[in-house]
Amino acid sequence: MLFSVVFDISEKLSEFISNKAPLQEIFFSYYVTFILHYGNLFSSMIIFLSVIWFTGKMAQNTEIIPIWFSGRPITRFLRPYFIGATILTILSLLLNHFIIPRTNKIRLAFEERYYRDVLTVNNYQAEYPGNELVYFSNYAAQEKRINDLTIQKWNNDNQPIYFLRARFAQNTPGTNQWKLTDYYEKDYTFPKSKLLHGQTKDTTFKYRIEEMAQRDNAAQALTLNELKRAIEREKIKGSKLVPEFEIELHQRTSFPLATYILTLIGVSVASQKKRGGQGMNIAIGLAFIFVYIFAMKMLTVAAIKVGFPTLLSVWLPNIFFGIIALFFYRNAQK
Repeated sequence: MLFSVVFDISEKLSEFISNKAPLQEIFFSYYVTFILHYGNLFSSMIIFLSVIWFTGKMAQNTEIIPIWFSGRPITRFLRPYFIGATILTILSLLLNHFIIPRTNKIRLAFEERYYRDVLTVNNYQAEYPGNELVYFSNYAAQEKRINDLTIQKWNNDNQPIYFLRARFAQNTPGTNQWKLTDYYEKDYTFPKSKLLHGQTKDTTFKYRIEEMAQRDNAAQALTLNELKRAIEREKIKGSKLVPEFEIELHQRTSFPLATYILTLIGVSVASQKKRGGQGMNIAIGLAFIFVYIFAMKMLTVAAIKVGFPTLLSVWLPNIFFGIIALFFYRNAQK
């Protein structure tokens, strides 16, 4: 993780300097939360390498052979590994669902202020409950306003009942209050159908700008309950963010539980003395990690781009490596 911090600083240093990021915020607001997020995200893989290193060292020192020949079952040898894996898995689950999202808010807010490009959204379209369609051409966080806002409503017979178009629209942050500029508003309700035009208007909508304009990694800053509510809300709107939110939800459980699978693989592979020594064990471990990450990324892209089920995309790597773990475990017993 310290190496990752060094590489991250080298990538972002020019932006930190140009945006005059305070040194205290860089280290205590950003990199402390950075280490928490990525350290916990890859904790199962870090534990995997630790298991391989520790077990391989025992094997090279011929400490495991007497255990095998003592008549003790292999499950007794695995017991302390899985006690440790259980403690670390529970800790990781608690961090993933309740603590890390809160620290991610600090990290993402820092990135938004000192590193990221200005948030922009183009051609936004969503359908809200009550047959309400919302569209706007573009939004830039720097200007804090929507251009060409259009709202249309229909009744259950698919007949238009309301239409609004505004050249500009601004939302008061954290509220449902909006200010419209240069707007046209038409009410189709019979017999009082009317068309209104005005320069400015203060009104209230059921949505907020932070729900309509958000970055791809916004789900990282949501706690478990917040993430579930966000998924339901985005499903109602037919949002393209639904797969990303669901993947984030499932990964918070699947990554920690992978600790059991990788621990079993690590013990099974490293418990046999190899001619290549520790270097061979580490090489095997890094190969497993590479394949695991590649499979996870490939299936994640499939879920987002082509509609592959998000639940399967997250859990298939664990299922696949679980089968491999059982295979290596049976060979280790021999």
